[in-house]
Amino acid sequence: MDNWDRDLDYIIQEMIDTVKNSKDEVFNISEESRKEHERINKELEELKQKVSLTIEEGDQLEKKAKAARKKLSVVSKNFSVYSEETIREAYDNAHKVQSDFVVKRDQEKALRERRDELELRLKSLEKMVERAEGLMGKVSIVLNYLSEDFRHISDLLQDAQEKQAFGLRIIEAQEEERRKLSREMHDGPAQMLANILLRSEIVERTYRKGDTDCAMKEMKSVRSLIRSSLQEVRRIIYDLRPMALDDLGLIPTIKKYIDTLEEQHSNIHFQYRSMDDRLPSQYEVALFRLIQESIQNAIKHAKAERIDVKLEITDKKVLALVNDDGVGFDRENKKDNSFGIIGMHERIDMLGGDLRIKSDIGKGTKVFIIIPIKT
Repeated sequence: MDNWDRDLDYIIQEMIDTVKNSKDEVFNISEESRKEHERINKELEELKQKVSLTIEEGDQLEKKAKAARKKLSVVSKNFSVYSEETIREAYDNAHKVQSDFVVKRDQEKALRERRDELELRLKSLEKMVERAEGLMGKVSIVLNYLSEDFRHISDLLQDAQEKQAFGLRIIEAQEEERRKLSREMHDGPAQMLANILLRSEIVERTYRKGDTDCAMKEMKSVRSLIRSSLQEVRRIIYDLRPMALDDLGLIPTIKKYIDTLEEQHSNIHFQYRSMDDRLPSQYEVALFRLIQESIQNAIKHAKAERIDVKLEITDKKVLALVNDDGVGFDRENKKDNSFGIIGMHERIDMLGGDLRIKSDIGKGTKVFIIIPIKT
């Protein structure tokens, strides 16, 4: 058994080192892509100005070419009136202006193609930066599991078969959590930051045109976007590890978490009865995650109009209930290999508790949590 433990610890350490190196590589890719994005964006702005100037010069040459052809037509029809030198000059001038016009239009075409190429490259880099940011978040989740949760759980498991089975479930859970965090980062901060970048460019162009009132209006809009982005980042950080849990305890943290969900769901009601003493850290972390997961399921999947959260803490046990009036589901057909259900069952099992989920289609869902307090 000791050999199994040593082998598993060695594997975990190797995975941690590999993931850390991957995180550094992803960060470097992200930074290089961001710098390349800035360079191309600057080049694109300069190129757009050249395109505008070339179009204007081409239009002027087109007018001159029309005038030269008109003069040449007049001279050709009345060649007996004009001298040979005058006719030659009219022909040469018409040919030169026409040639200059064709060259200018070719330059315009080449500049347009280069502009389109840069715009496509810019979009590609934006997507690359977004993917890199998503990967950074997922890598952080992996490191957290490997360096903390996985090591702690490994110490609790008693034999190799349990370790193998649990390891497979953790890997499945990790993949689902990575996808979840990636979606949150892509749909939240990444999109907001991209929008802020575009809006800031609008502010710059507006200010250069001298329209300060419009520029100030856009600046207010940009500040609003920055505040929203900061709020979204804080929410994601809070989901990963709420600092209030260590400082204030379980009940204040649940209250604060429900407050952060105001925009997602404004009809969440929390009731509690509790002794004055704090619970051990492992109980508070587990209970918060269980209640958090239950609330998120009710918001995202149940389409509930009302969510009730009840918590009772005594010196013997903890009772929790999360009840929603959503669409419900058929327990017989529900897949039990999702991250939420695996994580909830594993946390409950580690603490020797009981998890019961009651749900019927069209009648909402009730999640019952019972955890004994071992002193």
